Amino acid sequence: MLAELDSRLLSRLTLTDKVWRVNAEDLHYRELNSLLRTLDSYGAEKVELHGVYGQRYIGTNLKTNMSIDIYGTPGNDLAALMNGPHITVHGNAQDCIANTMNEGKIVVHGRAGDITGYGMRGGKVFIRDDIGARAGIHMKEYMDKKPYLVVGGTAMDFLGEYMAGGVLIVLGLTLKNGEQHKSRFVGTGMHAGVIYVRGNVTHLGKEVKITEVDKGDLLIIEGLVREFCSYFKADFDEVLSKNFMKIVPYSHRPYGRVYAY
Repeated sequence: MLAELDSRLLSRLTLTDKVWRVNAEDLHYRELNSLLRTLDSYGAEKVELHGVYGQRYIGTNLKTNMSIDIYGTPGNDLAALMNGPHITVHGNAQDCIANTMNEGKIVVHGRAGDITGYGMRGGKVFIRDDIGARAGIHMKEYMDKKPYLVVGGTAMDFLGEYMAGGVLIVLGLTLKNGEQHKSRFVGTGMHAGVIYVRGNVTHLGKEVKITEVDKGDLLIIEGLVREFCSYFKADFDEVLSKNFMKIVPYSHRPYGRVYAY
């Protein structure tokens, strides 16, 4: 399988203690992703990508449980349509992480850009710091799959826009003491799923409401927060010491009255 790669791509690969290391510096995104697909087909279990600088679509459509460590800044659509791998980003990530992702896990040791989790259908995403606008837009549950997006910091406007399923948690750990989340139009067009926010939000969309967090909600929050803390060495008890608000839609058909038949 590896013999099918040209000599230039083969020269970017080294294997040490069952870890495939890739020098991605100056590699076009098509070449990098071709190399990843080859390693995926070859049965590689652990891959490190070094020198990543904005290459798009890393991890797209990969189907095994391969572990990928990214050193650098991956470009847009990281893990789009992904079906299993565990990706760890040692730094920041750009826009549209986990676009329509089905399975797998993404852990980002930094910030992430706009439309993080766009159309996610399954898997988990953990962001240590802040995210951009429209995070969680159109997240949905698909058959037996359920997506989870956990943000350690805060989010920009239109958090959970048109959300159709799954769980979105925003912890606000980057906010100053007493500071509110400044995201406006939270949950605009939301018609399923749930958003949990640690602290208070500034502005909600008209389609959603705040309800009490019950014991079932706490079990979900505690499980995801514990996993978040395991990745980023955060204090579990300190994170849970602050109250959470639960945001849900008023209706499963918020725009039903404006449909044309």
